[in-house]
Amino acid sequence: MIVFWMMTGLAAALAALAVLGGARRGAAAAPQAEIAAGLREIEELDRLKARGLMDEAAHAAARAEAARRLLAGEAAQADRPVRAGPRDRLWVLAGIGAATAAALGLYVLVGAPGLPDQGYEGRVDQWAETPDALQPPQLAAVVARVVRERPDDPQALAMLGAARFQADDPLGAASAFRRLVALRPDDGQAWARLGESLVRANDDRIGADAEAAFREAVRHDPDQLGARFFLGEAALRRGDAAQTRAQWRPLIAALDPSDPRRQDLERRMPPARAQ
Repeated sequence: MIVFWMMTGLAAALAALAVLGGARRGAAAAPQAEIAAGLREIEELDRLKARGLMDEAAHAAARAEAARRLLAGEAAQADRPVRAGPRDRLWVLAGIGAATAAALGLYVLVGAPGLPDQGYEGRVDQWAETPDALQPPQLAAVVARVVRERPDDPQALAMLGAARFQADDPLGAASAFRRLVALRPDDGQAWARLGESLVRANDDRIGADAEAAFREAVRHDPDQLGARFFLGEAALRRGDAAQTRAQWRPLIAALDPSDPRRQDLERRMPPARAQ
């Protein structure tokens, strides 16, 4: 079906090109003849002068007049509207008919005429048979159907939020994680994933709702290091050095000394004030 539409589009483009080409040929024929005649007239005047049959003044005056007509012909060609002749239209119609016939023939050979379009639910059924080979948007569609059938399943909601996040649908991910924390308000990881989704949906800005989610994550699970990173980043952006250090110190301690992320945090963390 994709090949069919591609070939149909190509055929339409070629037909449009034929229409334009035919129209321009019809429009350009007469002005081109006038320009060629003007050039021949100038060449003839130059030959007459070279043979001594025309003096300098007469040659200059006649050549100037011929050049004026030549320039007028070129201007007329530029201003003349585009029109196609009867024969051009015939060729264009024939080209369109041939392109359409070729597209239909290709569809009969490789397509499935008479077969109705596969419904969305049918595609989801097929995706559900091979979950390991799915792209994130497809996996999100499969899990969303599971959630519709089991709306209070925490595991399904967690999978839906993760799949939507990977599918670059942060608002959809945040919706799934909100439902998850409503079912499990003490789940620190769910709160952290909710905060991350809200940050992504807000163009990487840590808003008040995201920061509140990260606080809940750390309150229920102090080892949520991702949440600590965002809390420290938010504090750093508003100039709260003490809060930045409080959130980033456990994160730095958990990272390997050779980890570039630890080195970046150490470089950016504001120093403690001397007492």
